[in-house]
Amino acid sequence: MTADSRDRNQRSGDHACRLSEVVERVSGKWSIGVLLAASHGPIRYTELERAVPGISRRMLTLTLRNLERDGLLARTVYSTVPPKVEYALTDIAAELCEALTALTDWAQRHETAIELARQAYDGADESAAQKAG
Repeated sequence: MTADSRDRNQRSGDHACRLSEVVERVSGKWSIGVLLAASHGPIRYTELERAVPGISRRMLTLTLRNLERDGLLARTVYSTVPPKVEYALTDIAAELCEALTALTDWAQRHETAIELARQAYDGADESAAQKAG
């Protein structure tokens, strides 16, 4: 293997690693909820807390920081007393939300079929276990 091909493989591996990290970040349970909640316009922290069921304050704060770091959320601080902070989708996040909305719509449309497939699979798995035991 030449030095040039090793460099190309290293760059390709680095790119795949970064891409995987971004996909993992935006596909996480909390990220999807936060992004979808913010898709309706600027939203405050407490509104996000209510809009994303089950999220802890710590997880919400971490999720917001990560999404802001990745350029998906814009954080605006207003100099009022007390300070007012709003989060809004960036242009790239708005594009991402279109894909997330399509994915969640697909999941809702096929929810029953997926549940039936799971039941059939689990039932077949149980039958095989009983025959073997």
